[in-house]
Amino acid sequence: MQTNASKGDFATDTRLLRITVIAAVVGMFSTFAADFLLHLIRFFTNLFFFQTLSVAGRSPAGHALGLWVIVVPVVGGLIVGLMARFGSEQIRGHGIPEAIEAILFGKSAMSPKVAVLKPLASAIAIGSGGPFGAEGPIIMTGGALGSLIAQFFHLSSGERKTLLVAGAVAGMTAVFGTPVAAVLLAVELLLFELRPRSLLPVAVSCAVAGFSRPLLLGSGPLFPLQTLPLGALGLASCALAGLIAGALSWGLSTWLYKVEDAFARLPIHWMWWPALGGVAVGIGGYFQPRALGVGYDVIGDLLMHHLAVRVVLAIVLVKAVIWVIALASGTSGGVLAPLLMMGAGVGAVLGPAMPGGDPAIWPLVFMAAALGGMMRAPIMAVVFAFELTHDANALLPLLTAAAVSYGFTVLFMRRSILTEKIARRGYHIYREYGIDPLERHHVDEVMTRAVQTIDASLSVADALAQYFGATQLHRAYPVVQAGRLVGMADRRMLSAALDEGRASATVGDLCTSDANLANERLDIALPEETCRHVAARLAARSLDRVPVVADVSSYRLIGIVSRHDLVKPSLSIFNEERERERFRRISLFQGRESVAAEPRE
Repeated sequence: MQTNASKGDFATDTRLLRITVIAAVVGMFSTFAADFLLHLIRFFTNLFFFQTLSVAGRSPAGHALGLWVIVVPVVGGLIVGLMARFGSEQIRGHGIPEAIEAILFGKSAMSPKVAVLKPLASAIAIGSGGPFGAEGPIIMTGGALGSLIAQFFHLSSGERKTLLVAGAVAGMTAVFGTPVAAVLLAVELLLFELRPRSLLPVAVSCAVAGFSRPLLLGSGPLFPLQTLPLGALGLASCALAGLIAGALSWGLSTWLYKVEDAFARLPIHWMWWPALGGVAVGIGGYFQPRALGVGYDVIGDLLMHHLAVRVVLAIVLVKAVIWVIALASGTSGGVLAPLLMMGAGVGAVLGPAMPGGDPAIWPLVFMAAALGGMMRAPIMAVVFAFELTHDANALLPLLTAAAVSYGFTVLFMRRSILTEKIARRGYHIYREYGIDPLERHHVDEVMTRAVQTIDASLSVADALAQYFGATQLHRAYPVVQAGRLVGMADRRMLSAALDEGRASATVGDLCTSDANLANERLDIALPEETCRHVAARLAARSLDRVPVVADVSSYRLIGIVSRHDLVKPSLSIFNEERERERFRRISLFQGRESVAAEPRE
């Protein structure tokens, strides 16, 4: 009977410390990259709209270009299209889908071109009036930095993924000052696992970026806000807000890809699409200048109720139209800031009609609900909104609305705005995560203990006749000598020895020859190993079964584990999902309750 001394909660090793230290460095580099990107956006904003060489923070809405403002986004789109065509096509898009694709289908490897061209293209697109945020590009840029550093240290694909994500979310932390939400973004969207090997480095990277941010970008919440608690009708109002935000997410995502399909039908190269999208941006910006650019100032005004309802409606409508067209054209820019603006705008318009409490809370609630529904990351959206404002009174309303919005999009949208982009490139992503049943069980729980073995002293001819004749039960058998495993024997090995004229040789002699011994020592399992490790080894070496030994020093055979045995953990999960318990009436006379399980139809 095995003890639990060798079994722990997690599977990890000392390499975790090395990766964590590197992730801290990645977090620092991503903070500098975020600061550089924000300054680059300001530089191009001043260049395009005010014809000055400056990095001062100015809104495109303050321009004096008149009708010439329509030309500016077209020029920016043309430059981005040329950069994508002759530089790297990976700079197209809003960043997060590209990062997910690299993680899942590209072994988390990114090129130096992306690290250089992505922030430059995004700065040009946003600086020329593109209605995007800086977070998507910095996620892609920070991810590229993490990937490149991992490649420099010759790390594995799994470790590269950790550093890619660490760089991506550290960049988000630097832009918004939301380290906890950034970690949750990694968990809900990017890591596709929840293990110490990934969570610890990512958390440390975000912490480093959070502490570094005040040195470069300032401290405190981006949009400080304090609202009053909601009244008795707050729950119903928050649920309604979630439904409206979910419908908004569905509508924006649906129309985005309809417009993208329309671009794909154009008889011109995709290089020209961003310039065509720039025409729409320029026209929208002419009629509503505050819809241009990142719009963090507009988000602040919406949260503080500094804008009239008529102005809010105009900004939201124009922003939605130009954002959909520009993003569908394949230019470079993020989605978080536009979603925040549109969600907050809807909340500012509907807030006075929402019963149950302070009308000032609704822009924030709708903003988080729109983000949670569109990105399908409700917990991240709640914490993100809280860290942006530090409004503790809004936590419960945020959670309610974001959860309802998330539920709406899960039920009515097959894919999110992020995964739809990847699906159109031929890849499918399954977003439900669970613990692998093979990780929950160890070898000693599923192995077959009553093992049929071949004695090492048996001759090759006798072994073939007794174990591999008409009554053969297994493809291979453990070969033992006084209870110690010396190898595995199958028909191929014994037949080859027979053909070589070694019929009288013992099976133990075959197994202990140099070539066989070197191989057989690899093909064992230990009782404390997880079934997942053994399953991977069986697949990698094309084996059907491996013997289980008590330890590597004694090689005492205690069992055997086969592919059939490794199905047992999955069967238990299947039964948990398929069987329902039916409670019968309590018998007063027998004094006990009868419970039966029935299969789900």
